[in-house]
Amino acid sequence: MAVTFLGVRHHSPACARLVADTIASVRPAYVLVEGPADMNHRMDELLLGHEPPIAVYTSYRDPERRHGSWTPLCDYSPEWTALAAGRDAGAELRFIDLPAWHPALADVRNRYADAEARYDEVTRRLCRAFSVDNVDALWDHLFEIEPADRLEERLATYFDLVRGDTPTGPDDAAREAYMAHWIRAAAADAGDRPVVVVTGGFHRPALIRLAGRGGSDWPEVPRPPEGAAVGSYLVPYSFRRLDAFDGYQSGMPSPAYYQRLWESGPAEAARGLAEAVTARLRARRQPVSTADLIAARATADGIALMRGHPHPARVDVLDGLASALVSEAIETPLPWATRGPLQAGSHPVIVEMIAALSGDRVGRLHPSTPLPPLVHAVLAVLGDPGEERLDLGKQAGRERSRLLHRLRVLGIPGVERRSGPRPGGGAELVEQWVLTEAVDRLPALIEAGGYGVDPQEAAAAALAERVTGAGLDLLAGILFDAALCGVGELAGRVLDDLARAVGAAADLGALGRTLTVALAMWRHDDLFRTSGSTTLGTVVVAATERALWLAEGVRGGPAPADLPRIDAMIAVRDALRHAGPALGLDPGLALGVAGRIAACQDAPPDLRGASLGLAWSLRGTTTGGPGGVVSGAAGDGELVRAVRGAFVPATAGDWLAGLFALAREEVLHADGMLELLDELVAALTEDDFLVALPALRQAFGFFPPRERHLIATRLVERRAGGGSGWDLMRLDAAPELVAAGMALDERVEAALRREGLITS
Repeated sequence: MAVTFLGVRHHSPACARLVADTIASVRPAYVLVEGPADMNHRMDELLLGHEPPIAVYTSYRDPERRHGSWTPLCDYSPEWTALAAGRDAGAELRFIDLPAWHPALADVRNRYADAEARYDEVTRRLCRAFSVDNVDALWDHLFEIEPADRLEERLATYFDLVRGDTPTGPDDAAREAYMAHWIRAAAADAGDRPVVVVTGGFHRPALIRLAGRGGSDWPEVPRPPEGAAVGSYLVPYSFRRLDAFDGYQSGMPSPAYYQRLWESGPAEAARGLAEAVTARLRARRQPVSTADLIAARATADGIALMRGHPHPARVDVLDGLASALVSEAIETPLPWATRGPLQAGSHPVIVEMIAALSGDRVGRLHPSTPLPPLVHAVLAVLGDPGEERLDLGKQAGRERSRLLHRLRVLGIPGVERRSGPRPGGGAELVEQWVLTEAVDRLPALIEAGGYGVDPQEAAAAALAERVTGAGLDLLAGILFDAALCGVGELAGRVLDDLARAVGAAADLGALGRTLTVALAMWRHDDLFRTSGSTTLGTVVVAATERALWLAEGVRGGPAPADLPRIDAMIAVRDALRHAGPALGLDPGLALGVAGRIAACQDAPPDLRGASLGLAWSLRGTTTGGPGGVVSGAAGDGELVRAVRGAFVPATAGDWLAGLFALAREEVLHADGMLELLDELVAALTEDDFLVALPALRQAFGFFPPRERHLIATRLVERRAGGGSGWDLMRLDAAPELVAAGMALDERVEAALRREGLITS
């Protein structure tokens, strides 16, 4: 029995050729491939005749965890060529790795992620030794451009070196022990026939060591925990999603270049790369002359010769093109000199070069490929591309709106809302939608199928997941999305997550926005059937209690009124007024907090005024029992004393802003309150008035025009015994300009007195 261990780099043309040639040569009994073992019974489905790139997408969901994982395959993936060559050789094909949902892969979004992070120190030393920028250039230099002789031996040496004595974490150890179990069983079953094992090179040294230990029975495929929802489906993939420059964790960047390398070899790949870049730049009206191309080709050939490459490698061609086509100074490092996504601020020509190397190929599944129920459910009702105008006042319009919102929440491409109801907005009964064709719609639907079997179930699960990781600024929008999707109630752990997110809030203004939206939906939203919602009621209670707690902890000296903070206190007042009895909120608790803040000289003026306004506006609120009245509310005498005590020129306007925002109607209708304010303003010196004016103007802005007219009328009647006061509302000049004119008059008068020109 002979076992051939081929350690490979995922998505490497050189490794793919080695795998295909080795299998064709030895004609093994078994071909064992690093991949999800729970897909073994679906191997025929995987080999139906798809057009790569494709991927196996696995979704996992239980009450505690949700995980999505990809196993991508393209023409030059060694795992793909192993399956194809193994089938042609008549071998038994097996995936031998743990399923993607397994806890050992809980942090792995892409199964074929490179392991460079685990042996970064070694690869850095190798890069320095070979004078290359990064591991991608190192790989090309050692394996893709070099002749294929003794490739298996060179790969083994490379991976033995980079793995070295690196300690294995528990997740890798579990995976390698499981794969070794499959290898032992296949070797025992094969008898004298060979076995070929194709895995990531990082695992090869450990598998060679482990394959000789333990029993030889076939391993069981792990089963998901009870109550977990697991699904694996084939998905069309794209070169763009495969490209490391777009953030993919695995394989080499520039998949279109490596596709050419796989199909035609390094010389043709270099020529095709230059042609692709030129065509893309010219299509975008970037000037690329024949002289530029000759210069780029000559530079690339010279760089390749200097670097010892028999043919220009990918970075040689890119360096030559950049030298010939970019004449300005480049502020950021060239993308191929580093790893990871393309950096912001990259030169436009460089961006187009990278896009040309990425390519636009999209995989295609065989028509017989099974798809998740969600795909069929959506495609049956989505309809043709075009614009849609939905009347939300009609049942049919609401149902169509909910479907489209569910797809929007699931991130399905080609579904865009142009207008319609928004959080905190007015009642809007018309929505405008645009549906367009999207090549990546099917992959998105398959991925969304991991959330549920129909759009409503899937959207509800997606929103519940979003709540778990949401910051407070996003929470109101998520709740509104739930209403738009027709998912009025979220239950169980999601309710706990909602309460926890609100309970951990540290920003009073953001919390107030969430409370405002949640309360409005709980009170009024009959259109989306959220009125009286348990979910929203939970948010209202938690947000009200948290807002009071945060408000009592705010400290600060004189400062301009903080409008979001004032709005939060307004939301608390409205919650206590309109939802308190139904949701069991305690007005007495709120009054106690308001009283302490109002009397605290270390609290900001606007918050002190708002707290007094909160207590005043709640005076007479019932406790929930028949005829019960909240005790401790401010009396008229206390209010007068509070207003007189707070009327300091530097902070009076900010204090009044809080008071007016919370108790505008009470101020307007309380006997003697406007007269008291008039008395206090009239007592200000002209200098003090100028100091207080901007904040006073903002404070009185909380009164709508009709009420400002009423105030003006009453003050004119008080001072002049008649008149409407309307002229006071329509000054031809801004109040600031009038105040500046008064100040100028005062300075002129002072100068005249100083010079003895006036004496009276």
